[in-house]
Amino acid sequence: MKGSYLGELEELILLTVGVLYPEAYGVSVMDELKVQAGRSLNISAVHSVLTRLEDKGYLRSHMGEPTVERGGRRKRIFTITAAGKNVLEESQSLRNQLYAMIPKPAFEFKLT
Repeated sequence: MKGSYLGELEELILLTVGVLYPEAYGVSVMDELKVQAGRSLNISAVHSVLTRLEDKGYLRSHMGEPTVERGGRRKRIFTITAAGKNVLEESQSLRNQLYAMIPKPAFEFKLT
């Protein structure tokens, strides 16, 4: 996984773009993160991470059609790339592998 490190927020946003397919854009990602993860982020933070993920090659974007609700303005729509799918799979695999290695006694808690 060297060279493909994802921070927690990057991973959450990449996953959220997948969840919102095919209509993932800045505000929808921000709103869905609030619902699913309880994370309140400002739109600038979300756009910053979306741009960073696109620069890393994990997302691609295109401009959607203008809408009346947005006063004729267009939205930048994001989708996951093959590299994005791969880095998510690597991350999930590593987490599952580490979780499976935890010995059962480590989860046996005694109430005091």
